[in-house]
Amino acid sequence: MRRLLYLTGAIVLVDTLFFAALTPLLPHYAHMLGLGKAGAGVLAAAYPAGALVGSIPSGVVAARIGVKPTVLVGMTVVAVTTAIFGVANAPWELDLARFCQGIASAFSWTGALAWLVAAAPPGRRGRLIGQAFAAAIGGALLGPVLGGVASVAGTGWTFGVVAAASLAVAAWAAATPALRPERPQGPRTLLHAVADVRIAWGVWFVVLPALCFGTLAVLAPLRLAALGFGSVAIGATWLVAGALGTLNNVGLGRVADRFGPLAPIRAALVATTLVALVLPWPDRRFALAALIVVASLAFGTFYTPGMTLLTHAAEARSLDYGYAFALINLAWAPGQAGGSALGGAVAAKTSDAVPYLGLAAISALTFAALWRFGSSS
Repeated sequence: MRRLLYLTGAIVLVDTLFFAALTPLLPHYAHMLGLGKAGAGVLAAAYPAGALVGSIPSGVVAARIGVKPTVLVGMTVVAVTTAIFGVANAPWELDLARFCQGIASAFSWTGALAWLVAAAPPGRRGRLIGQAFAAAIGGALLGPVLGGVASVAGTGWTFGVVAAASLAVAAWAAATPALRPERPQGPRTLLHAVADVRIAWGVWFVVLPALCFGTLAVLAPLRLAALGFGSVAIGATWLVAGALGTLNNVGLGRVADRFGPLAPIRAALVATTLVALVLPWPDRRFALAALIVVASLAFGTFYTPGMTLLTHAAEARSLDYGYAFALINLAWAPGQAGGSALGGAVAAKTSDAVPYLGLAAISALTFAALWRFGSSS
């Protein structure tokens, strides 16, 4: 079990490493290529848009062929697209490379997490998801640092190293035993499952934080740059946020196993509402950086209990875990893409306050709806 947990952690860490590396580089690309907020939003949204396209195919492959082939396809394509991104120098090349890596990412995440949860004892599922997601946050933690290094050392060599790491993890996965599905499930099983209200709630608690993080990933680095932060300082801000988020998710898994996933989700809704109300207003760079760290903790609190809630609902319906985590990719992708693209576009037409206050309203309405759901169930 421990070996599989380490493998899963390595897969999601390498995958999120490249995804998060764009954050400190976004002002650089916006300046060098004249992207503006809307163009920067499109670049940030390309990766989750690819994950959306790859979500259902990744679930079909995992449920019908197996988790290991799903991981191998994902990590190999991640390596190729990361190397291409490192040498791309036109907006459409960067957008296309990010889009294709998003597709590959859906395969990596679906295969790895389904592999882990299928082998996990039910009473430890939240804890293992939390530990795996802590590794993902570790990638998100190191990604901005990697982006800061790339801004100094060059993107070609820097992302070439990440591509080599992806191939090494793929080789590790190839050498790890995995069972093939005993009863392969067709896509129709997934169509029937999405009507379950428990699964719908689990999906929403992946959409909502993705929407928040997508908006933050575009607006926050651009605002920090306008206030005087460079790429390294922006990367350091996300480094601190990632370090605290890693510790937070390890604890969240234990809380979700002991008290149920809804307790930490309610706390996340309250914290997200409050922090989104405050995010538009700081005009000092260090105050804004501190608030970004707090916001990342609030937004990140949803993921582990949300995924745990979804796996419980999938088990109750005898839904293959490959499909359960395909739903997570399907939920995360439009949230992240919508937050990045719409948040950037709306802010460009109005101000940063409009998308942030919209997130606060969505979070508050979700808290009210969840309260009614809990009272009626």
